[in-house]
Amino acid sequence: MDNMAAGHRVDLLQGEPLVLLERAVYVPAHKALLLSDVHLGKAETFQMAGIPIAQQVNEETLERLRSQCDQVQPQQIFILGDLFHSRQGLVEDVITAWSTFLSDTSAQVTLIIGNHDRAALDPVFDMDYSSDPISLGKLLLSHEPASSDLLPKNHLNICGHVHPVVHLQGAIDSLRFPCFYHEHEPQRLTLPSFGSFTGGHEVSIGTGRTAYITLEGGLMVLDSPPKED
Repeated sequence: MDNMAAGHRVDLLQGEPLVLLERAVYVPAHKALLLSDVHLGKAETFQMAGIPIAQQVNEETLERLRSQCDQVQPQQIFILGDLFHSRQGLVEDVITAWSTFLSDTSAQVTLIIGNHDRAALDPVFDMDYSSDPISLGKLLLSHEPASSDLLPKNHLNICGHVHPVVHLQGAIDSLRFPCFYHEHEPQRLTLPSFGSFTGGHEVSIGTGRTAYITLEGGLMVLDSPPKED
């Protein structure tokens, strides 16, 4: 299978081509799938607070992950934080769904512990955990954006936490899209939240700041503020 054909190739760092998928990144050189901010159990957390949210958001999220694993056949999966939303949301159905994914995949799964995960790591699942950023070739993987002093020259920080989105204004209304957000100095790529029910933070686009939006028809690249119609 041509793993490059599964998504959209971008070259943000010489020698480390990336393939942008729907809300995730594949790194062919390391056979690694990267994603962040899955927030499993968020719907259940809201339900406990009396807010009616459909539970199928977890299945929708995990089906996307399974589909991408089928596409690119990763040997490694790195989750860059916030796999779970809260301890309250770790109900039996959520635990079973994630345990089933882990048992079904042949990839080695590593979770970089995010701020939401710190309160939701009981039970411990059959995967690796890291409290610190992880180096993968010239990539530095972290949950929150890494400080510039931690990033060696000619390296790229790939992180999550922010849930970047952009608004595009049409003739009638505006649409909000999750995006990959590339800051050129320091070199950083912030991943969109992988979960289907996560919210988002609008990011600014301009000199040294580029947004990539994956669409069914191709890849949209925004390196200047969108014009309003």
